[in-house]
Amino acid sequence: MSSLIRSNGSIDRDDFGYDARGPLLRDFGDSDELSTEDDERLMGGWRDASEGKKEGSDDFFRYLSFGCAMLSGLCAGSITAYSLYGHLFLKHLHYTQFQVNIVSITAELSTYLPVSIFGYLCDRYSPGSLSLISGLFFGPGYLLAAYTYRQGPPVSAGGNGWPFSMMVLGFVGIGMGTSSMYISAITTCAKNFGRGRHKGFALAMPIAAFGLSGFWQSQIGSRLLCERRPDGSRGDVDVFRFFLFLGITLFVVGVIGAFGLRVVGEGELIDEGVEELERSGLLSDSEFFRASESGRSYGALDGGRRHSGGVERRQREADEAKRREEEERRKKTWLLNEETRIFLSDHTMWWLAAGFFLVTGTGETFINNMGTIIGTLYHPSPDNTTTNPTSPATHVSIIAIASTFTRIFTGTISDYLAPAPPPRRYRASISSLHSLNGFDKSQHRFTISRLTLLVTFAFILSLGQVLLATGAVQQHGERFWAVSALIGSGYGAAFSLTPVIISVVWGVENFGTNWGIVAMAPALGATVYSVIYSWFYQRAVKGVPPGPGALGYGGPAEGMVKDILCYGKECYAGTFWIMSASVWVACGLWIWAWKGPSGWSKRGIAV
Repeated sequence: MSSLIRSNGSIDRDDFGYDARGPLLRDFGDSDELSTEDDERLMGGWRDASEGKKEGSDDFFRYLSFGCAMLSGLCAGSITAYSLYGHLFLKHLHYTQFQVNIVSITAELSTYLPVSIFGYLCDRYSPGSLSLISGLFFGPGYLLAAYTYRQGPPVSAGGNGWPFSMMVLGFVGIGMGTSSMYISAITTCAKNFGRGRHKGFALAMPIAAFGLSGFWQSQIGSRLLCERRPDGSRGDVDVFRFFLFLGITLFVVGVIGAFGLRVVGEGELIDEGVEELERSGLLSDSEFFRASESGRSYGALDGGRRHSGGVERRQREADEAKRREEEERRKKTWLLNEETRIFLSDHTMWWLAAGFFLVTGTGETFINNMGTIIGTLYHPSPDNTTTNPTSPATHVSIIAIASTFTRIFTGTISDYLAPAPPPRRYRASISSLHSLNGFDKSQHRFTISRLTLLVTFAFILSLGQVLLATGAVQQHGERFWAVSALIGSGYGAAFSLTPVIISVVWGVENFGTNWGIVAMAPALGATVYSVIYSWFYQRAVKGVPPGPGALGYGGPAEGMVKDILCYGKECYAGTFWIMSASVWVACGLWIWAWKGPSGWSKRGIAV
């Protein structure tokens, strides 16, 4: 300091390196600028590191959720093994064919009718909470069904067992568990991967796993949890132990999914959905946006109170956070409700759902009644020595394998061959058809529409129904594999491609609700066609001609017996002629939704 002090005791400004060309504090200003730049670079590095860490964490949880979704799918489809034990309800519980179908119809209705409600809950809350609910449905449902079976025939059938209504009640829980576990798995994958290139594959995998569940569960039932004949060979499945196994397993899987299923980056997904709808021009008068505009300044702090005490500042920050959270929740609810309205008001959705009803309803009916259909292929000989060269367990597995392969194949191939979608989902509402068609023409690669794949596989399904209806497998059980493979392939493709089409046309933000609405259709379809099958079956048992000559049948069923069992093609042929015609109608409805007036093709939507 002594060097800074002049003889007069003063400190001269030259001692600070003063430059006449600039102000006294210029050097300090330059230093501040450098410091600011350094701070910005430092903060940028921190942000990049933080974003990289968050991206890695998001990827981890995204793929962890995918694994949990696969596990849920692999277990949720236990109802598809119904043919493994459905015929034993006739044999051991003395149910009629109509009662056996009542149980299967109840399961179908409980699976598909609540799916829109479960999808709504999944969108508004979380897939994990829905997975827990599924476990609470599955456990008690299978437990009740197991002990009802163990008690034997009900009083109405000459036994002392529990009433038929208890079995129906058990399958209500099983059906609702199936629905909630399935929708939680597929919605998780749709929202986590639906905006990427491989959305078809990501959706196809849990759906394929769902179809595969019937395969491995039926194999465990028929090979490990089976009854033993006197000679030590395997007999029918032990239904009581099989139901206990399924109840415990599915309850545990539901609990695992409660912790493992999560949607990663849901806030960003909602924000993008709101922006897309706002850009569409459809929502300029939306009550949500008017309210948002009026309250958009809530984030600004009052300058006069900027320097107030720390306690008050923290209170304001907490209030701001609470208001933001409420705003985000309100925005999410508004967006999902708005997208539901758009979905329901689109007439092409109804054509898609109607075709899905016709195709899946016929497929569900075949799967549920396959055991009794196989039982009609051969007459029982007087000495009861006639053996059927095939079994329901074998064909449950064939259907599961064919369905699984088709789901993976169609989901994957559609990712690579389907035409690329426009940049924005609602582009059709704000752009001219000329510009949209121009976008399509710019794609210089070979493409196959998902609708082409869907219609093709639906026609394949109908070939299996025609093969059965013509009687080509009667007395030839070794040919039944072709029927199972054809129907399983078409059935699997319908469940793989339809949700992907929904995600392409209407987006993934509200996927659980949208897919849940369409997925209700198989419930009605299975009910209608199961009743038709039961009517033809029971009429053949009684020896009454099933219908006029238009169907080509005029006599009593071959090998008709006096009990509740039926033998001969008249037990099922009329049903499957009706089914095959229904599938052809479904193909026409889908083509209309695609190529008809105001269809997806006219709007420029690349499906």
